Amino acid sequence: MPEPINIIFLGTGSAVPSLRRRHPAILFHYGSNYMLFDCGEGTQLQLQKARVSPMKIKRIFITHWHADHFAGLLPLIETLHLSRRKNPLEIYGPDATRFVDALVELSYWGIGFEIIAHECGENEEKEIEKLIENDSYEIYSIKVKHSVPAVGYCFKEKDHWNIDVKRAKKFGLTGKKLREIKERGKIKVGRKVVKLKDIAKKKVGRKVVYSGDTEICKTLLNFSKKADILIHDATFIESPETQRPHTSAVDVAKMAKKYKVKKLILTHFSRRYKTVKEIIDAVKPIFKNVIVAQDMMKIILK
Repeated sequence: MPEPINIIFLGTGSAVPSLRRRHPAILFHYGSNYMLFDCGEGTQLQLQKARVSPMKIKRIFITHWHADHFAGLLPLIETLHLSRRKNPLEIYGPDATRFVDALVELSYWGIGFEIIAHECGENEEKEIEKLIENDSYEIYSIKVKHSVPAVGYCFKEKDHWNIDVKRAKKFGLTGKKLREIKERGKIKVGRKVVKLKDIAKKKVGRKVVYSGDTEICKTLLNFSKKADILIHDATFIESPETQRPHTSAVDVAKMAKKYKVKKLILTHFSRRYKTVKEIIDAVKPIFKNVIVAQDMMKIILK
């Protein structure tokens, strides 16, 4: 069976933090994989509250290089250095090499582990790039619309086949033959070709999309169609009179309905909003399955 997807919202505020909302950071846990999406100021303290060691994190995905989304990287790297980390740390983002090099150069003595920078959104012809693929999942970057180069990210689990063991035995399939049919999609038994769908049911892989900071972006929304979870920038409840490179909660709710998102989670709120209720009251009538994220909120997708 596929692993549960655990998501912890370490920070849900916007550019200016408050006592209730830290800067943006989301911890994603899938199997043995711990990934961080954005790393705002105070992220490592929030990780302590969540009782997750930063040593477990292998990859960090930065949506863009505004300070509220990356200012926690420098102290986090220093903590990893003082904890004698040896395993490499991978950091993804637009202009990743430039910013990672700058962070490393701030140290007098260097650090005791390798940091590998991966560029996202560099190809002008590609709006969507596949960054990672393994047997279980894929991770994509999606160019979004902000005041600086920025991307969103998508975690897309691969489809999973649940084999009916009794049905497989009727075709004489056990052990190595079961592994073979899962790998190839079919197998020859005597004169008959048995297809995987003859002995198994397909469970469609889950999809989680994180927008980062963006105006309404159709490329991201198209990729989010029927997503299990869309985590989206909702800095303001309504669109402000002066144009800003963010999305309003009301507009996101309308788009979630249009693109048939299963669950919408709003985050990255302006400090002007003192209660969750005022945000919920604005979006619930538009899109029912919506959650207003709060710091240290945990979501488990089974």
